[in-house]
Amino acid sequence: MTDFMASALKEAEEAGKRNEVPVGAVLVLDGEIIAKAGNCTRELNDVTAHAEILVIREAAKKLSNERLIGADLYVTLEPCPMCAAAISFARIRRLYYGAEDQKSGAVDNGVRLYGDKSCHHAPEVYSGISETQSSLLLKEFFKTRRD
Repeated sequence: MTDFMASALKEAEEAGKRNEVPVGAVLVLDGEIIAKAGNCTRELNDVTAHAEILVIREAAKKLSNERLIGADLYVTLEPCPMCAAAISFARIRRLYYGAEDQKSGAVDNGVRLYGDKSCHHAPEVYSGISETQSSLLLKEFFKTRRD
């Protein structure tokens, strides 16, 4: 599990080097990474190009199926409402995330999408995986922007 989160952290670091908010994700199926990405919203001029959305798109294309049943997603930051909904619609089995996002998160904070009766599929959620490293990447990134 920590190996997969280490890969997500690497994607987050690479995103930060590209001046993107340093969030990374990897999608795993049958113990193998089938998709990985960091945020690309600025690079692609696309507000939907969050790491989670990018890995879901890549995996769905590789598998020729929009349903990613049995897949696990590792992401460095608690997903926002858009990403949490995409995770649900893709029928991802498990979500592992690093840092909580008290402002924009939608899993354990904010709208708590998976606990809402309108949510058709809720993945198993495991939070706090490599939380310190995930939080530090974000804090350092935003600190340099404020200085």
